[in-house]
Amino acid sequence: MEVIETKLKGAFAIQPKLFHDNRGYFFEWFNAKKFEGETGIHFQPVQFNSSKSTKGVLRGLHYQEDPACQTKLVAVTQGIIQDVIVDLRPDSPSYGMYHSEIISEEKKNQLFVPKGFAHGFLVLSETAEIFYAIDDFYSPGHENGVMYNDPSLNIDWQMEPDQIILSDKDKVYEKMTNRTFQFKYNG
Repeated sequence: MEVIETKLKGAFAIQPKLFHDNRGYFFEWFNAKKFEGETGIHFQPVQFNSSKSTKGVLRGLHYQEDPACQTKLVAVTQGIIQDVIVDLRPDSPSYGMYHSEIISEEKKNQLFVPKGFAHGFLVLSETAEIFYAIDDFYSPGHENGVMYNDPSLNIDWQMEPDQIILSDKDKVYEKMTNRTFQFKYNG
């Protein structure tokens, strides 16, 4: 697998190596030993989630606060999404910056999202199924988010605003301005 650090410290784009033959293909979704060898990061998932959404659905930008922060490995099993992460760690050199990555069933690529990041995605295909491996359990009392269209982030979403479908919860998140985040930067 090829592991490339994004411009956001500690976040990685991952491209598994596919082995094709006349029967189809094979690949490793994730290899913790190889990943740790390349990044120095130990990632041990304890929860696996999946969601399915239709074109235009934007889920995010979500995160969990301390002490229930989560590291995620995001993949797409069907369709295409624009996956976006935002560094919320105040001590990080990439604080307040975002990274956008197109993740697809065809490419089998993934995004590794460390603790202290907000995460969201926009479905670009007719439908998409997203798979998440997570290193801590979901905690409703620690769930929070940042408004997807926060002008201070200036995220270049790959769809016109009138085509984006949000949940009621995602419509009311606050902007980053004048907010305090308690995440630690582990660089």
